[in-house]
Amino acid sequence: MPTVSPTTTIPLSRGAPSLDIIDVEGLADAAARAFANDPAGATAYGTSVGYLPLRRLVAEWHDVDEEQVLLTNGSMQADAFLFDELARPGTQVVIERPTYDRTLLALRQRGAELHPVALEPDGIDTGALEALLAAGANPTLAHIIPNFHNPAGYTLSLAKRQRLVQLAQEHNFIIFEDDPYIALRFRGETHPTMLSLDAGAGSVVYASSFSKTVCPGIRVGYLVGPADLIAAIARRATATYISPGEVSGAIVYEFCISGALERSSARVRDALEQRCGRLASGLARELPEARFVAPDGGYFLWVELPDGVDSTKLVAAAAEHGVAIVDGDDFVADGRSGAIRLSFAPVTPEQIDEALPRLAAAVASLQ
Repeated sequence: MPTVSPTTTIPLSRGAPSLDIIDVEGLADAAARAFANDPAGATAYGTSVGYLPLRRLVAEWHDVDEEQVLLTNGSMQADAFLFDELARPGTQVVIERPTYDRTLLALRQRGAELHPVALEPDGIDTGALEALLAAGANPTLAHIIPNFHNPAGYTLSLAKRQRLVQLAQEHNFIIFEDDPYIALRFRGETHPTMLSLDAGAGSVVYASSFSKTVCPGIRVGYLVGPADLIAAIARRATATYISPGEVSGAIVYEFCISGALERSSARVRDALEQRCGRLASGLARELPEARFVAPDGGYFLWVELPDGVDSTKLVAAAAEHGVAIVDGDDFVADGRSGAIRLSFAPVTPEQIDEALPRLAAAVASLQ
């Protein structure tokens, strides 16, 4: 039991930015321009491919034809449409270990046969993947989070990106490059996307989102892939909801073309870098036996716990001490993780300073 009774829980759990780093004023201005500049387009049903000016802009960013782009209500809906199209009961899918918990849920719901491959600090273990393929695995899809992984915070190296694309082309599977955090790098070198490395061969489907750079509530994501696959998903989207939110798409478009996206992203990156540094230094001080790799961007830090500390029990103990964390077991398809996920996005540096002694006390209560 805790020796103190904190009245406020500090959330090191949520993958969302705090309000102070969201450009609310810029969003309000973008909304006003959306209705002033294109009231007919913003208020219409539209089509399943989404708000057309934003679709064209995304196509330009990725140097692809417009027919290769589909806008969705957030990137999770893009994931769902792709899984509905490609994953059937028994479909073999390579996933990282750990990986995003909702990816696990979505693939399990569709009856996919999962092949977890260990995640290393520079990305998925491509040697282990090669061994898996050599042993007879025949995946249709490999789900990869390349930048500032959720939950691990790791980034896929350039060499591994290149090797993954080669393996996908040689073994005829699709890489699902799930990349919502790409714009949140606060240090280090930006690597090319696997979509660009694939050079139009059709082995990569790319997804990203404006939830992390504009705001979570805007709910605009997108898919980029082979035109025939995007067309099939567009038909699925038409049958699901006619079109994604045109108002949101128009606001994001105006936000982007005004330069607000670059300004907002820089503001978010600066705040995240400060918070990540505070979290890493605090963990080293308060929990020196824990192991972690500080990320170069994104929201998350994966903490391997001291020997003998059960992650599930720690989640409960941390809650008693006034800190919300996420059990690493939620992110693995098999066995136990021995880890927790911490998010530095929704909290101020001062809250991080307050949370870490509480977390250390929770760990001590289990030893």
